[in-house]
Amino acid sequence: MLVVSKVDYCNSVLAGVFTHLLDRLQSVLNIVSRLISSARRSEHISPLVHELQWLRVPERIRFRRCVLAFRCLHGRAPSYLAGSLQRAADVGGLRHLRSASLVVPSTHRSTLATAPFRCVVAVRAWNKLPPTIKTSPSLLTFRTELKIFLFNSSSMTFLTSVQWKEAMHEQ
Repeated sequence: MLVVSKVDYCNSVLAGVFTHLLDRLQSVLNIVSRLISSARRSEHISPLVHELQWLRVPERIRFRRCVLAFRCLHGRAPSYLAGSLQRAADVGGLRHLRSASLVVPSTHRSTLATAPFRCVVAVRAWNKLPPTIKTSPSLLTFRTELKIFLFNSSSMTFLTSVQWKEAMHEQ
């Protein structure tokens, strides 16, 4: 699990990184999942990842961004980050929007490493969430609902190992 925590450490900085670099990180997680489950290299990875209930790397990054936004909105983040997020309902001309949405801050030539860029990607990830998740009463509930949402909306189709073996035997 040490490898997984190293992959997750500061992964929100990976927003906007080329897909082939994210694929490399995903291959590391795939190798770890095979080690944990004592699976052979020839076994398909989707059932293993599903059984471990792990998110893929892009979903892990989105998860961290959304948790950061939640913490900022609930006073659990550093003030330099929390001050850059603004609810849409608090902005004068946008009272018709749901209070759970955030205003995307304007950035002038922000690079991947600057705080404004990190806030922009966090706000965009937040605004794509369903309202039921955005209005979670606690961080624990938010994290749980968010992980379920991202796990279910992942582009990978997950099967349990039993379902996968049955599907392979039918062919």
